[in-house]
Amino acid sequence: MEKKFDSGSIVLFIGVLVLLAAQVLWLAPAPPAIAYSDFQRLLAAHEVDSLVITPTRISGELRSEQAKASLPASDAATFTAGKPPYAFTTIRVADESLPARLAAAGVRYRGALDSSWDSLLLAWIVPLVFFVIVWQFLMRRGGGMRDFMSVGRSRAQVYLQQATGTTFSDIAGIDEAKKELQQIVSFLCHPERYRRLGGKIPKGILIVGAPGTGKTLLAKALAGEAAVPFFSISGSSFVEMFVGVGAARVRDLFEQAQKQAPCIVFIDELDALGKVRGANPVSGNDEREQTLNQLLVEMDGFQPNAGVILLAATNRPETLDPALLRPGRFDRHIAIDRPDLNGRRQILAVHARGVPLAPDVDLEELAARTPGCVGADLANIVNEAALHAAEADHANVSMADFDEAIDRALAGSERKSRVMNAQEKVTIAYHEAGHALVAQSRAHCDPVKKVSMIPRGVAALGYTQQVPTEDRYVLRRSELLDRLDVLIGGRASEELVFGDVSTGAENDLERATTMAWHMVARYGMSERLGLANCADDGAMPKALTGVDGARPAARTAQLIDDEVRRLLSDAHERVMRTLADQRDALDRIAKRLLEREVIEHDELLTLIAGAEPAAVGAAAQPDAAQPAAAPQAPLAAGGASTVTAFAAHVSQRPGPPQ
Repeated sequence: MEKKFDSGSIVLFIGVLVLLAAQVLWLAPAPPAIAYSDFQRLLAAHEVDSLVITPTRISGELRSEQAKASLPASDAATFTAGKPPYAFTTIRVADESLPARLAAAGVRYRGALDSSWDSLLLAWIVPLVFFVIVWQFLMRRGGGMRDFMSVGRSRAQVYLQQATGTTFSDIAGIDEAKKELQQIVSFLCHPERYRRLGGKIPKGILIVGAPGTGKTLLAKALAGEAAVPFFSISGSSFVEMFVGVGAARVRDLFEQAQKQAPCIVFIDELDALGKVRGANPVSGNDEREQTLNQLLVEMDGFQPNAGVILLAATNRPETLDPALLRPGRFDRHIAIDRPDLNGRRQILAVHARGVPLAPDVDLEELAARTPGCVGADLANIVNEAALHAAEADHANVSMADFDEAIDRALAGSERKSRVMNAQEKVTIAYHEAGHALVAQSRAHCDPVKKVSMIPRGVAALGYTQQVPTEDRYVLRRSELLDRLDVLIGGRASEELVFGDVSTGAENDLERATTMAWHMVARYGMSERLGLANCADDGAMPKALTGVDGARPAARTAQLIDDEVRRLLSDAHERVMRTLADQRDALDRIAKRLLEREVIEHDELLTLIAGAEPAAVGAAAQPDAAQPAAAPQAPLAAGGASTVTAFAAHVSQRPGPPQ
């Protein structure tokens, strides 16, 4: 790896060396000091010369080696070795006879001041100037010192028109939210159209939605479309460890915004700043609450912020303080839901603009196969498909690449290194076959798109992928019961075929239990509990609460548990009857999974209808004149033991356990 040197650090290092060299060269060391009595003795002996007399010191030279030798040993040792003359210095004593004795001895002398400009320059002024330059250098480069000095300053980034590179044309699937923000742009561009009728632009706009639905993207598009300055800052940037810093930053932000009004201020992740006050009784007046109070004052105080529109985004609106949400502060709330089928298709089309697609790619089908996915999920799927096609060196991105991308996004990456024994393969095959067969046997279930027993992700040893034919927002009791059957189908299949169960149904049981609990406690779908919502959320009727008023009473909780167990038990009985009646189809699906590892929708329907696995698909029908094709990779990897184990379990054909 090539190392990159910081030129600024090199210049700073060279400057330090030059300063040290200048002090060493120009600031000569002070000469040795001798006692004033020794100076008088040497003066009388005519051994001193070239004196410089200042108000406090006398400096001069010793003429001979004998003069140095006559000094005490401790003083003589301070002189450097060499030939005379030897420089010395001594403290001046008040001696009025000194000029007469100097004249009598014929010694040359001159007066001087104590301060030396060259020494003062090099010892104090030059280092001071140098460190000022270093300080300015560090301040320009940024870092902890500059951050400390600007701790009360707002850290908002200012964008001008088109600075973000994102416009409303880059947004799809959330047309209602985009239309409301386009009204803000229209007011900023043509305010007289609204003011002539007395209309006022909302002071604050709160965008609410699940993670990945496009809240920040909407703000970027607004910055790209609006012809006004756009301030962008995160909610966590206000809160610091220093008391009063958050409030100071809020004031500074609105002061900057007022200077450039009309403008838009965007606060991302508002919940980091605007949580409900008083939630922590120990520290009711902490730094975060002071920051929030300052924000409330700036939004709707005595000094109106004319022309400043506050835009905020959060995925946790339930944690916000009610004072933020009242009219006059955040007047308008824009809710962004997960995109529907048409919205997902539009989002896929936006992200696929720069991707060369193969003719077989159908965005409508891809949108149908990704229910519940938000914009970020769809963007990731398109990117994963492009990466998969590039890795395979394809000329364009085909439907097979999107299939792999969807499987990776929904179930995780393929775990080719995970090796399972024959018993585990057979168990997983029957488990997934049970899910698929029950799903296709229920009238209110989504059709099965794919069944796989390829390990993916952390713990998924196989999966059954269902694709809804349409978006659903309300589910009936019969539909929930059918979905409950599908979740139980895998474990019931193991119980029917092997007379035993495995740990592979842990996630299925968790989801089934949660669904049954919601049916009983929230949706009022239990005859014993009746039309009551008994959810443990602290907002239940008092007739159904216990002493603390937050949890169901003991009798009600026991009824909920009994009803949940009854729903799961009834689902288990229905599924066992279905699998026992269609045991042959179950065996065919499991055997085909062991051979191919993946079964598509059409092949699954053919297997359920009664066709043998060897006759399914063109690849399973070799020409009689051609030699038999080589076995598939799963069979080769699993060996004959897998087929032997499968045949042994099929031949046993145990009935449902009693």
